[in-house]
Amino acid sequence: MLEELAAGKVTLATVWLLGVSMGLTACTVTCLPFMGTWALGRASGQREALLHTGVFLGGRVFTYTVLAALAGAAGLGLAKALGGTWGNAVIGGASILAGLWLIARPPAKACGAVSPAPTFPAPVHVHRRKADSLPPLFLGAALSLTPCMPLASLLALAANAGSAAQGAAYGLAFGLGAAMTPILVLVPLAGRMGRELRTGRAWMARWLLWSAAVVLIVLGARRVMLVF
Repeated sequence: MLEELAAGKVTLATVWLLGVSMGLTACTVTCLPFMGTWALGRASGQREALLHTGVFLGGRVFTYTVLAALAGAAGLGLAKALGGTWGNAVIGGASILAGLWLIARPPAKACGAVSPAPTFPAPVHVHRRKADSLPPLFLGAALSLTPCMPLASLLALAANAGSAAQGAAYGLAFGLGAAMTPILVLVPLAGRMGRELRTGRAWMARWLLWSAAVVLIVLGARRVMLVF
């Protein structure tokens, strides 16, 4: 691909397709254990699951744009350093934060509580907290630092472009391509599964929440251990 850049053949569409190739393969394998566990533990409804998935992907697009801009302005070395040892530390920290968040700020209850039956059907209102979107945002930004061949190619292209603006354009195109991923469907399915499992079972809601939190913390700890 560097040869194509030298010949002036690399376009934003080419970089977008590179992102799509990652979004349909490596992105799903790498990201689903984190976001799927988050959605399952929260027993997210469709709206919340789609919101958190969108925020997660937004974090990825933003980070790819920044990394590519850095590579364009400062060369490949700095951006690669961010995606190496420090990348694993950031991913681990974000995953541990998500696990602790589940424990400290459990989702608002929409079902499971026993109360006197009303004399007429009444809708159940769930009060969503905007701050609950922060862990998916951090996970999306952190997981963008996962070393892989498509990311290495993006950074090489941006570094050879020799311009922060051109690098940012490459990063944005790549991120938008990477957002074309099956997790847009799989994460909401995980949230729906969690919601159906806990319906009418207060003990199951607690078990799902704590199990998901432990999984996220363990995943994060494993990433952090790679640093040492």
